[in-house]
Amino acid sequence: MRSVLAHRWLAVDEYSNYPQEAVDLGTKLSGYEPNIEAISGYTPDLVIASYDPGSLVQQLGELGVPVYLADAVTTIDAAYEQIENIGLLTGHAQEATDLTAQMKAQIDEAVAGVTLPAEPLSYYHELDNTLYSVTSNTFIGSVYSLFGLRNIADNVEAGNDYPQLSAEVIVSADPDLIFLADTKCCGESKATVSARDGWGSLKAVANGNIVELDDDIPSRWGPRIVDFVIAIRDAIAALLVNS
Repeated sequence: MRSVLAHRWLAVDEYSNYPQEAVDLGTKLSGYEPNIEAISGYTPDLVIASYDPGSLVQQLGELGVPVYLADAVTTIDAAYEQIENIGLLTGHAQEATDLTAQMKAQIDEAVAGVTLPAEPLSYYHELDNTLYSVTSNTFIGSVYSLFGLRNIADNVEAGNDYPQLSAEVIVSADPDLIFLADTKCCGESKATVSARDGWGSLKAVANGNIVELDDDIPSRWGPRIVDFVIAIRDAIAALLVNS
């Protein structure tokens, strides 16, 4: 939640752990089961939510508290639009426009900074250690698509963009790159992946092309998208140098 008039954060839920100023507030409101009285007690000028759990929008509206729903996006352009909308709503329109322009320039530079092979490289993006992944139809998948990478999770399960893969499917696909977005939640690392039964023969494991990501960054469509893009670029560059 941000106050439009004072231009400052008043409170955040327990999952809003970046930047540090948000953590330092120490408010830890529930993100899944929001307490309307607790939220309204901060007398915010605006509440920003990524989805409407229950009747959040209706109940806050009845109390005269406006809500901006920043629904999960599936493209980077949609993320830019949300950033600019939030900037407009919070009295920081120009700063938001400048930020998205900077992000676009940095992402364009990162994508242009690597020469891809004629045959698309394949990848596996791991959400957790039960082998849930994402398809190219998701926001995460769209970022990888900037580099023309082939997603081994595509078409694994019709109609499901967050499929749970089996170890057999992954081993059979033998991806060139493995990206771990479960380093914080599940303690996964290059070492733990390399130690999995049957994974030692995978190209990504044998060649050291396993990338340890900050879990939060790929799944949140904010300014740190740039960090995610750069991590992908660096992984591809390292693979090409060593191949």
